[in-house]
Amino acid sequence: MELDPAYRVAFLDWLACASGGRNEPAAAAARAADGSLLGRMVARGAAGHVLDFDDTYAPGLAHCTAPVAPAVLVVGAELGRSIDDVLSAYGRGFEATAALARGSHPELYRRGWHPTAVCGVVGAAVGSAAILGLDDERTTAAVTLSLLQAAGLRSAFGSGGKPLQVGMAAASGARAALLAREGASAPAEVRAGFEVAYGATWAVPDPERPAIHENWIKAYPCCLQTHSAIEAADMARLRYSQKSGAKEELRVFVHAVSLQAAPYGVPADSLQAKFSIPYTTAFSFLHGPPTVGDFRSLDPEALELSGHIEVLPDLDVGESGATFDMQKWDPITVSAALGSPARPMDEQALHAKVRALAGVSLEGALHPGTPASEVLGLLGHSGQARSQAAPNRSQ
Repeated sequence: MELDPAYRVAFLDWLACASGGRNEPAAAAARAADGSLLGRMVARGAAGHVLDFDDTYAPGLAHCTAPVAPAVLVVGAELGRSIDDVLSAYGRGFEATAALARGSHPELYRRGWHPTAVCGVVGAAVGSAAILGLDDERTTAAVTLSLLQAAGLRSAFGSGGKPLQVGMAAASGARAALLAREGASAPAEVRAGFEVAYGATWAVPDPERPAIHENWIKAYPCCLQTHSAIEAADMARLRYSQKSGAKEELRVFVHAVSLQAAPYGVPADSLQAKFSIPYTTAFSFLHGPPTVGDFRSLDPEALELSGHIEVLPDLDVGESGATFDMQKWDPITVSAALGSPARPMDEQALHAKVRALAGVSLEGALHPGTPASEVLGLLGHSGQARSQAAPNRSQ
């Protein structure tokens, strides 16, 4: 069966993010700490997520590619597989992550879990099992074993811990698949225990409703729940040609879940700024939407203005929407920001994003038949040492 092109778009987007983020502190630390097979997954997973520019599945508020792609790419490269095999396995892992995240939303968030990491360990296990060639019984064992390692906290948002826990989810899922291949298993009751402990609701992919079609390719390198506020503030900037004004009158209305996902007010550093609705709104109102480079440091003017922007919950706005209200003018509401399924970026914009993050290095990377090892090598520091754990004994 031919792979849905949307998977290729999301995987290429992740590759670009991993290329752009590979020298960020969290990714560099992971790379230096452990050069093993699983350690390389942690490093690639951290690199792909550290910019918070990677694709996001809004119905489950999860980055479904982030933990799955590094697992299947590293294992695929180790096994000598092609990128076609990797993409096929990735699609299965993506859907498994999305199904569990969607079924468990918003309870996972309410309890303080990070759905990308918690659900992504399952997706990484499914994807790794697929590329290892495990049968249904061994794949089920891999999924069950992965639940023993599910972890990731929302309290890590705005720090290097967030991308690291995503990378660790990738490695944990792959480890579960490798254990299952060797005959390890855990009792079926683990799944029920997982649901009780995490507040999760088990769900499996629906072939009639592929989650990839509800996936966002992000236009801005910060928390998805800031994107509509960014656009509303930018529209106000353009519409009213106003860079200042009655600061006490600036308000942003968002869904309550946005305040959980982006909890910071005035940020203490540039990582927190990515998860601050006041800061990203202020920056966009003053300068336009932020780019990757705009988060290298805090903008003093935006930092000062962010202390005067009130963010209020409004369930009528929509979970990923926002309303920017200056009171003296008509409020501006954005329900679906650029990059959402309702407003996807065109091919030119997607290409521009990839080139901005990775230059021309990824052009042709997903051409059919390309060895996975070559694609992994494009991310740099591929680590060619062979692992004793990875050879596929079924071949």
